Amino acid sequence: MKIDSSLAAVVTGGASGLGLATVQALRLAGASVAIFDLNPETGEKAAAETGATFCQCDVLSDESVDAAFAKARAKQGQERALVCCAGGGNAIVTARRDKKTGEIKIFPSDQFEWVLRLNTVGTFRCLTRSAAGMMTLEPIDGERGAMVNTASAAATEGQMGQAAYSAAKAAIVGMTLTIARDLAREGIRVNTIQPGIFNTPAMSRATPQMLESLGAMVPFPPRLGYADEYASLALEIIRNGYFNGETVRLDGAIRMQPR
Repeated sequence: MKIDSSLAAVVTGGASGLGLATVQALRLAGASVAIFDLNPETGEKAAAETGATFCQCDVLSDESVDAAFAKARAKQGQERALVCCAGGGNAIVTARRDKKTGEIKIFPSDQFEWVLRLNTVGTFRCLTRSAAGMMTLEPIDGERGAMVNTASAAATEGQMGQAAYSAAKAAIVGMTLTIARDLAREGIRVNTIQPGIFNTPAMSRATPQMLESLGAMVPFPPRLGYADEYASLALEIIRNGYFNGETVRLDGAIRMQPR
């Protein structure tokens, strides 16, 4: 698929981090881009800086997602590319004993469920809407669209406290091939990037010493990933018409340790 001024794209979680880097790369290549993000302040700022369109979007809500796609399509037409970067997590041990009182506490089920809804269901919610829209298009060079999801190294090597996040990201990996098969006859490709540790705003609370320590865990190059490296891979997946049904790691060969 060509990425140029004829392409309309949607990036969820596009106001910061991996999503923003992808928006910047798509805009640099000439594509029209809609930023889906929950935060209007950062979303409007990112849109102004990149020349994209901001569509406030809560991926936990059918109504919000539908409204965001409607706004994006009214502005730039039906998207042929979707990159899903929206997500998040928490850090809660499955069950633990309080060191002082001995009280046993468990991971609250509602907080576990929220992480799955945000990451897995939120991604799937956007995929279904985008797929339905892409199916209305005439194929170009045999394809109607391309989708890129975001998983995590935690999908296969979750650290302590990441039970919900690991489950949510593993589900994205698990559904990638199935959705690619579902949409194959419609000429829509579906792939997933599985990033390792990236230097994004989510890491902003870490001290320089902690960031250096995390980077040293990566075999090569011994550093955190750059957001534009994610964006570069996302654009190549969109461009490469034979790339389909795959999950590809982008992590400097790291395999996460228990903690």
